[in-house]
Amino acid sequence: MNQNTLKLAVKLYDTAWRSILPALKLNSRLKEGYEGRRLDSALPAADLWIQAASAGEAYLARAIVSCLNTDGELRVLVTTNTRQGMDILEKGAPGINSQTNGITLFPGWFPFDRPAVMEKAVCQVNPKLVVLLETEIWPGLLYALKTRNIPACIINGRITGKSLYCYRKGCQLLRLLRPDAVHAVSSADAARFAEIFGEDIVFEMPNIKFDRLPAAQKPEQETALSRLLPKNSRFLVLGSIRQQEEERIINLIRNVQAHHPAVITGLFPRHMHRLDYWKSALSQMGVSWKLRSGLKARAKPGQIILWDTFGELSGAYASADAVFVGGSLAPMGGQNFLEPLIYGNQPVIGPSWENFSWAGETIFRQGLVLRENNWQAAAERLAEQLHNPADREEMRKKAMDYISARQGGLRKTCRLIENYLNKARPTRKAS
Repeated sequence: MNQNTLKLAVKLYDTAWRSILPALKLNSRLKEGYEGRRLDSALPAADLWIQAASAGEAYLARAIVSCLNTDGELRVLVTTNTRQGMDILEKGAPGINSQTNGITLFPGWFPFDRPAVMEKAVCQVNPKLVVLLETEIWPGLLYALKTRNIPACIINGRITGKSLYCYRKGCQLLRLLRPDAVHAVSSADAARFAEIFGEDIVFEMPNIKFDRLPAAQKPEQETALSRLLPKNSRFLVLGSIRQQEEERIINLIRNVQAHHPAVITGLFPRHMHRLDYWKSALSQMGVSWKLRSGLKARAKPGQIILWDTFGELSGAYASADAVFVGGSLAPMGGQNFLEPLIYGNQPVIGPSWENFSWAGETIFRQGLVLRENNWQAAAERLAEQLHNPADREEMRKKAMDYISARQGGLRKTCRLIENYLNKARPTRKAS
């Protein structure tokens, strides 16, 4: 593909975006911040622009910004696609906007990837470097950066085989738009990125998520949540439950309750827009349930708490006697099963976990995480854990040994970013 063909492809891509933009205002997840995504208001100028798709990437962005060493003032724009990501960034901004480290963080909505919009966005921000976290491959943004000679890096890169299949269709275009470097979290991810962009710009790095985990050992919410649980009760947490596995989770709940009628269950949908479904489903099940926001006194034995408040999953993991991590009973690639592990829980997951393949098969062989083939087996395992809990301190120590051996990605990322920013600084003339 030559440059003329590239320009034609970008023009067609722009036309496609222009035609669908009005419909996106009706999307339940995109209508919030629609004007910002369309760039009706200007983005702030910044030295560094980090794109963090959702909650997990937003936490990574906060960790990166907090770890950067600066010689002077540094303006950082961190954009996100979701409300959960925005909440995390907005909560993190006051702690980062301090005079001690010279860093100012600006949270913002990630603009729609229409090339005309992205050209305007890049012009407004005018960054020295753009960091794309994990799998943020946006042709409109990459094209705008190329035309202005602004470097871009994919950091903590991961890409599934399913995503690779889709990106293969546009490999010729993406080769021309490729970032300056891709730092992938495993050899398998590196090989997939190399197939898209070419192996000469692809490198491996430790996953930054390993560096973040110890900071979550004592969540602030743990004490508050423990006051809501009856003394000597058993607490089961079903974390990050996805829509595609909801019916299986209903069966799992029934099975566990049959073994442990008094167990209190914390149900955490991965996306808040599924709350209405769960309100109806729990009512139809005929079980006792209550919204977390409405729980002012201790929960009743056998009650299900439907979590409608954000940011308390870590505290729930720390208080739990047994944990199931969702996104794994349907082919969704799994959700973060490492977080409950550091609190001494031995998390149970379903068969789908490829989004976390970077954690390594060793984590199952060592018995740190229990992988089951279906909801029936997962329910039986959870019931067994509730009856005979593992030694949490021993489990936590094994988990921390596993994690500490795989850390270092955050430090490496920050030094990489600092090198780019230092190269971009104008040289001072001697007086």
